[in-house]
Amino acid sequence: MTNMKILVIDDDPAMTDLLELILAESGADIHVANSGLQGLNMVRENIPDVIILDLMMAGMDGWAVCREVRKFSKVPILVLSALNSSSVIASSLDAGADDYLVKPVPTTVLLAHIKNLIKRTAPLYASVRNESK
Repeated sequence: MTNMKILVIDDDPAMTDLLELILAESGADIHVANSGLQGLNMVRENIPDVIILDLMMAGMDGWAVCREVRKFSKVPILVLSALNSSSVIASSLDAGADDYLVKPVPTTVLLAHIKNLIKRTAPLYASVRNESK
């Protein structure tokens, strides 16, 4: 995953620090945001290759971030949440998420999902990214 830009949006600094450590080992360029609004601004400014998004955040929650991102970007969004109910998963996918994992998740599973999202969406997303430059 070298040269991939991953944006982690979670209002828990301990979680963003942990994910930053885990993901940095893969060679990816990791950016973190500790609020939905900060994350949304970073999506606009940095155009990540994938977003890892928590749902339960004060202020702008993950569902709102998903809906806003989808207004201007097709960047893959992986929801990583402690919420484990079919209705929450469905509402996340309906809001624009591409994948959903429940915390805690083994590092190998997280990395596999990220690689799969990037591989699956890269051709479509690359053309959209080039048009926005």
